[in-house]
Order: sequence, then C-alpha cells, then structure tokens
Amino acid sequence: MKKTMVRRAVVLVQVLAMAAAVMPLLSGALDTHRVKQLAATYNVTCVLVFGDSSVDPGNNNYLATPMKGNFLPYGKDFFRGRPTGRFSNGRLATDFIAEALGYTKAIRPFLNKRLRPIDILHGVSFASAASGYDELTANLSNVLPVSKQLEYFRQYKIRLRQLVGARTAEDITKNAVAVMSMGTNDFLQNYNLEPIRPKQYTLEEYQIYLASCMSQDLKTMHSLGITRLVVVGVPPLGCMPLVKTLMNRDTCVENYNNFSASFNSKIKAKLATLRTTLGMKIGYVDAYGIIQDAVNNPKKYGCLIEISKGCCGSGTVEYGDSCKGLSTCADASKYVFWDAVHPTEKMYEIIADQAIDSLEEQLMG
Repeated sequence: MKKTMVRRAVVLVQVLAMAAAVMPLLSGALDTHRVKQLAATYNVTCVLVFGDSSVDPGNNNYLATPMKGNFLPYGKDFFRGRPTGRFSNGRLATDFIAEALGYTKAIRPFLNKRLRPIDILHGVSFASAASGYDELTANLSNVLPVSKQLEYFRQYKIRLRQLVGARTAEDITKNAVAVMSMGTNDFLQNYNLEPIRPKQYTLEEYQIYLASCMSQDLKTMHSLGITRLVVVGVPPLGCMPLVKTLMNRDTCVENYNNFSASFNSKIKAKLATLRTTLGMKIGYVDAYGIIQDAVNNPKKYGCLIEISKGCCGSGTVEYGDSCKGLSTCADASKYVFWDAVHPTEKMYEIIADQAIDSLEEQLMG
C-alpha cells in the first residue's frame, strides 16, 4: 500500500511538472514559458549539480570546514532573508535554471538532513564550496572533491530507485540536466597559494592536467547514466575585486584573465572530444564572456552600475568568513559582485539566462 501511494505521488508530481510547461510567462529575466515548453518537449526530468561555491546551496554547512556562507549578510536577499550556505546575497544560477524548468525555486543540497522525496525528484546539488577539478584543491579545505560528489550521486540514485523503482529512476537520470561549475579555486586557492602544484607543473601544464581531470569526471558521470550536461567555464579571475586589490590594480588584471581564457579553451577542446567519443550532449556556458561583458557594458544589463567592488564590507577583500556580520550596499542588484569573489544574485540570473540558451542550442537540438 505504501509503495502504491508513493508511486501515485510520483505520477502526480510528473503531471504537475508537465502542466507547469504551459503556465503563463512569469516575471523575471528568463523566458520561463519558453523554457518550460522546452523541458516538456525534451522530457527534462530534474537538475543535478556538481561544482564549487558558484553552485553550492549549502552542502558545506554539514562539513567540518571553515569554507561556509551560512551567516548574514549572505542570503540577505534570499527568501525570508535567511542565509543558506549560498555564497551570494540570494539565489544562484542553478536555482534560476531549476525554476525556469518548472521544478523548484531553490535547489537543495544533497547533504540536507531534511531532504524530501520531492527534492529527490526535482534534483539536488552535490557541489561544495572551495572544491575544484584537482582533488588536492578540495582536500586543502576539507571539502568535497568531485570523486566524493559523484559518490553522493550514487547514493542519490539509490534513494531515487527506492522512491520510483529501478526503471523509472534510470529514465529520470537519463533525462536530467547536469551542471558542472568549478575551476576557480584550482588557480586562486591552490596553484597561486600552495607550493605543491607549482613544483610539479608549469601553469600551462597545470591547465592541461585540470582539463584531463574534468574529462575523467565527465566520463564517470556518463557511466552513471548522465547524458545531458552543461559545463560552466571559469570566469575572468582578473576582474574579481579581490584579485584587483591584491595586485593593486583599478582595472581587470590581464594576466589572470589570460590564463582564465586559456583554460577555458582547453575545457572546450575536451568537451568537443567527449561529445564525439561518448555521444553525450554537452553544453558550455561562457561565464568568462558574460561577466566580462557585464563589467565592460553594465548598462546593457539594465540596473547594473557598480562593476569594480563587491557589495559586502569594503567590497575589495572580504569574502567568506571575513564578510560575516558586515554592512552591505543598499541595493545588491546594481552590483556585479556580492563580495570580493562571488557574483550577486542579479549576476547569477544573467548567467542563468545564458545557460538556458546553451540548453536549448546544444543539448536539446
């Protein structure tokens, strides 16, 4: 009887998700009506997220690590103004993507102790702030490396099978959209600060190593049933307020941006190969181009005004724990950066809009 009720609940959720595909246009930057129709047409079942602080909704809250954002002013513009562990004033790009697809307004962390059946059905995030493609990057901060995130994904699949049965669980995984977003910490917190990798690799060699790590991770994802993936490129690191402050520059630091662009080109080359060898549908989101364009042409994006500093504290050096309890700007939606490293909710919404285009053009065609 219990299993029958669960299956009926699952069917109801699926029916509601399909019904959402024909709902009227909602407010916001994303064309949600078009996106929901897209999701229904291609049977997109849920969103599964892997990565670092750019997509971590709070998994680090449950880890013994100082890399947390579960305190104010983080989350001040989130629902009910509460911090969740997201390193922003509000939602992340993956939250906007999930909402546009018609599933949930906020993706939950897999480690959440109160994860509900509906969360399992709609998708979760395995991401962990301060992680990277290099396992060492995560180990330096005692956070989840990609290997551990994939281990939790395996546990997720077990829970999904218990909920809907083996065949339906495989169909849900096959038709899910996975998102991978990381790479920043490999450079800023590992290669540029720690002595281990610079002794082993030149910067060029390290980029090649990271791209190889990413390729292996994607092959593992494919073996676990993921067939649709969006990879987010590394942002222009030289435009981060923290980097500009440390380098005593008023404008974006060119050499940092150059190796961001160089690494992104290696990512794209690997993705092109994987599309062919795995037959996997892989989209790419140009976070570098999007953020750099917002910095260079803020008026193009409406209300953006402040491009040089973050909203938290002085906006020049504070992020993570050093941002705790500080005053903030009056309106974060006018800022590209929330703290000295991470974008604002507004910037994440802009990135999500581009990610949806990638979904349509590269994954659903």
